[in-house]
Amino acid sequence: MNAKGKMKKLVLHAFSKENIIKLLLQACALTTILVTLGIVYILISEALLFFNEVSFWNFISETEWTPLFPNAKYGILPLVCGTLLVTVIALSVAVPIGLTIAIYLSEYASIRTKKIIKPLLEILAAIPTVVYGFFALVVVTPFLQEFIPSLEVFNALSAGLVMGIMIIPFVSSLSEDALSSVPDSLREASYGLGATKFQTAFKVVLPAATSGVTVSIILALSRAIGETMIVAIAAGQHPKLTADPTVAIETITGYIVQVCLGDVPHASIEYKTIFVAGLTLFVITYLMNNLSFIIKRKFKEEYE
Repeated sequence: MNAKGKMKKLVLHAFSKENIIKLLLQACALTTILVTLGIVYILISEALLFFNEVSFWNFISETEWTPLFPNAKYGILPLVCGTLLVTVIALSVAVPIGLTIAIYLSEYASIRTKKIIKPLLEILAAIPTVVYGFFALVVVTPFLQEFIPSLEVFNALSAGLVMGIMIIPFVSSLSEDALSSVPDSLREASYGLGATKFQTAFKVVLPAATSGVTVSIILALSRAIGETMIVAIAAGQHPKLTADPTVAIETITGYIVQVCLGDVPHASIEYKTIFVAGLTLFVITYLMNNLSFIIKRKFKEEYE
């Protein structure tokens, strides 16, 4: 084969379907990395400008967050506390209900029932979060006030309960996938030893799928931490360092919404607080994701 033929063959090989698909996949992966790096760069660069005017120690140690007041305080702890309080309430709802649904779909429900229930559950994730927020404010809060008269109109409890309902599909769907992936040989061995269906589900299948279930919970946790509209509408805008769910609080995302309404001058110290709050949220989510990987790897090593 002459040099011209070899060159033609190389050109055809370079533009083959497989190589084109490979290049497209690499471009997509590179794009996601560049976007992430760009977001991190913006957050860090703007946060550094903020810390040129505010002490980092005061930021992480002060217990007051009033950057929009004349006597401004920049302690992030009230926002972090409010975020974690709502998230804990949400998980206390989503995890037991979601796991129960997942076990039922995986171990008890028929194929026909599963095909009906699972899509209906996933509809919860498709409902706009602003609808959840108004539902918490106009339905859940008045209902709870009949049992808790001291409950404020804006409170962490209603926001957390409704947020828990919203993230149920994250727990149930992913946990059901993890439970369904457990080999049937483990179930048959359990039945052969005389275990009941209930014992097999909770003492054999669930432990074997612990890594997948844990990842689903961490994903739901990250989703709850980053939720905006529910807490902005139902939780209030009063940053408090408290564990009382019956009072109004403010989360990190709720504060970002408050500042982004357009009343704060651009490039002011008050405006820069949204970037440092966003960076705090990013760090928390990053730590949660790494925790999920560590837990998943730990359980994977135990069951290998």
